[in-house]
Amino acid sequence: MPEDLPIGEVPAIRIVNVNQQPYRADGQFVLYWMIANRRTKYNFSLDRAIDWAKHLKKPLVVLEALRCDYRWASDRIHQFVIDGMMDNAKAFANHPVTYYCYLEPRRDAGNGLLQALAADACMIVTDDFPCFFLPRMVKAAAQRIHVRVEAVDSNGLLPMRATDKVFARAFDFRRFLQKNLLPHLENVPQPKPLQRLQLPKYSLPKALTDRWHCLSATELKQFDLAALHIDHAVKVVPDLPGGTLAAEKRWKRFVDNSLSAYGTRRNEPEEDVASGLSPYLHFGHISAHEIFDQLMASESWSPGKVSSKTTGSSSGWWGTSESAESFLDELITWREVGYNMCCLNPDYDKYASLPNWAQQTLEEHAGDRRDYEYSLSEFELAQTHDPLWNAAQNQLVQNGIIHNYLRMLWGKKILEWTPSPQMALEVMIELNNKYALDGRNPNSYSGIFWVLGRYDRAWGPERPVFGKIRFMSSDNTARKVKVKNYIRKYTSREQRLF
Repeated sequence: MPEDLPIGEVPAIRIVNVNQQPYRADGQFVLYWMIANRRTKYNFSLDRAIDWAKHLKKPLVVLEALRCDYRWASDRIHQFVIDGMMDNAKAFANHPVTYYCYLEPRRDAGNGLLQALAADACMIVTDDFPCFFLPRMVKAAAQRIHVRVEAVDSNGLLPMRATDKVFARAFDFRRFLQKNLLPHLENVPQPKPLQRLQLPKYSLPKALTDRWHCLSATELKQFDLAALHIDHAVKVVPDLPGGTLAAEKRWKRFVDNSLSAYGTRRNEPEEDVASGLSPYLHFGHISAHEIFDQLMASESWSPGKVSSKTTGSSSGWWGTSESAESFLDELITWREVGYNMCCLNPDYDKYASLPNWAQQTLEEHAGDRRDYEYSLSEFELAQTHDPLWNAAQNQLVQNGIIHNYLRMLWGKKILEWTPSPQMALEVMIELNNKYALDGRNPNSYSGIFWVLGRYDRAWGPERPVFGKIRFMSSDNTARKVKVKNYIRKYTSREQRLF
């Protein structure tokens, strides 16, 4: 079989040969290096690895590892990933797949593990995630490995490489989706790829597991985060566990209790109608394909219901209920436009990636007087004059999320209260990536850069500091949505006294 011949059902457009090396038919197993799609179903990467294992008649080994020296490493992020590992350990346990779960106990302790596995592997499949340190990690690892490394895109409904254009506006991206998405919906990752799977089993060599300990589900449950050199000040969010089971539970609760109100009340901070799925989507504990399939089944939807008018409108195209249309626009348009940016523009997190008009107007007003200026520490501790902003920051620190509507206000005020837009960007990235469970994600960067004009247009009247950038104020927000109880909930007694 030619080395570049696609096998199985994973669309070729979702597969990248990272290092142009051949696969090795005499290897002992196929390795799936799970780094972003941390789930056992609706996962094109797992499907591809299974296809290769079947084709080569080899065992499948799944390596899910977590290093301890990534930027913003904390108890919060680590525990969320560990929760998912526990679900995966249980899901793989009764199937002919060797699950290798590794938690790095100290910095650099995991060095060499991937290369050691690669020495006996036929080839490696990994996840094609376009953000944070993962693209650099995959590229660097692939250069040191002498077997084929494939990265598979299982991020969203539209393959990231279905276009080579970086979209400047969500409207244009939405119109592209309306013209091009439907054929891609015919290719869905397997809902239950482990069911009735027949592969030879593989036992990990003792010398390997003695050096890099493979943790069991029990060991994961009892793992002591205090032993790691990570940020213990960023606490675990007790009522927001990670993992596929928690993701599915949250999704079901949203469909049963909140979806019908989503279209009209999702901007209300005091009402629990948001899906809360963004952390689970970020860590790959649930798939956009699974959400889409189940939502459309509940709507009795078929492709024939879509409108023939591909105008880029945010409503009316899918032919579903108003709330479902609103949710789909968030799940697909606004989420995946960020993946489009990160995939095609390596400078997605740099100030220079802003639209020219936004950079120009911000530069023209860079010297404007700020009525208030705060340091990173004051922002982090929610020590501003604005009770609503402080409440939003406290929610981020305590819960790992900010209500989506208030997240926009949170960013706009940081822009207004920092000496320069460049510094505002640094503050937003630092606070969001440190505390938000859905931080370090293409969609998260979309929200941050939207504050500074990405995916937006010039607005009038021109204002100090903002120039033509869209303006938001706490007073206007309080007039549009109810925030009194929200402020009370996320304001500490000490802050009330302050």
